[in-house]
Amino acid sequence: MSTSISTSSPGTERKAFGWAARDADGGLSPFSFHVRANGEEDITLKILYCGICHTDLHIITNDWGNASYPVVPGHEITGIVTAVGQNVQKFKIGDKAGVGYMVGSCNDCGNCKEGYENYCPNVIPTSNGIQQNGKTTYGGFADILVVNEAFAVNLPENMPLDKTGPLLCAGVTVYTPMRRFGLNEPGKHLGVVGLGGLGHLAVKFGKALGLKVTVISTSSSKKKEAIERLGADSFLVSSDNDQMKAAMGTLDGIIDTVSAHHAITPLILLLKTYGKLVLVGGPNKPLELMAYSVIQGGKIVAGSLIGGIRDTQEMVNFAAEHNIAADVEVVPMDYVNTAFERLAKGDVRYRFVVDVANSLT
Repeated sequence: MSTSISTSSPGTERKAFGWAARDADGGLSPFSFHVRANGEEDITLKILYCGICHTDLHIITNDWGNASYPVVPGHEITGIVTAVGQNVQKFKIGDKAGVGYMVGSCNDCGNCKEGYENYCPNVIPTSNGIQQNGKTTYGGFADILVVNEAFAVNLPENMPLDKTGPLLCAGVTVYTPMRRFGLNEPGKHLGVVGLGGLGHLAVKFGKALGLKVTVISTSSSKKKEAIERLGADSFLVSSDNDQMKAAMGTLDGIIDTVSAHHAITPLILLLKTYGKLVLVGGPNKPLELMAYSVIQGGKIVAGSLIGGIRDTQEMVNFAAEHNIAADVEVVPMDYVNTAFERLAKGDVRYRFVVDVANSLT
């Protein structure tokens, strides 16, 4: 592991190694590439672990039509700082650090100035993005990452790196709207739709914030898991009309994590007056909304996309204080193609994490 401090000299690119998808079939295989030299405000991260997000699956199979192959996926990255630029203030060599969905933005627009880099029109994704030098960004399925320190977060010593990576995407995705929409006040009643990678963390953060949490799912198969292991207060089967009718007007807010097409009007009816339904999943097909369902009761349907760097650091610190970590299945790099197949079928509890450092060959 390198312990030299990088300087402001242009330097040379460094060789890197990872796994990449070459086409829309989505199959990953070994891939050699280069990363930029560590600049004055950069850190170099030796990647130890990287979570697998459903967004990675969309990108490698070109579901959204924006894949720029070869694609090295991964944006739930944890590791150790091995080099720092001369102007770096937040990190020193040997620190634990994490990188989430983005590695850059314009730093000049209103969103960036307010700490909402995630909504910058020119945000640079960690994977499958275009850097300011015109080169493609390669993600966390690789041995190293060079990133501006402003887009990395400090990870407290007590946080397990394998279970922390998913917090940098899934965790901040559910934590930020709780804070932004006032759903973090102790005693409020929060509904969580879907109990997957996002949903299980929404339950954990909700309980740590002192909320009453109800999990909403299409079947009762996850009821025991939600209540006995994750600590939810109650469980609601959305396909049971009697249960849904009995729960009408009981929730202060709902975090909807479902990415598949589904009906949202029945969810809106669960809200109290001025209640909020926040969408954090991304269905590919338009959702239907009956206007009167929101007009009656002054209800709000909103959306939220990950969080800014400030939000992410706040979330990480909160998670460390309350011992919140993702439930993960750690897999070697040569298992990632199988992991993506299982992810597509929903066969994971609740997040795959690649043991990059110990299995990258």
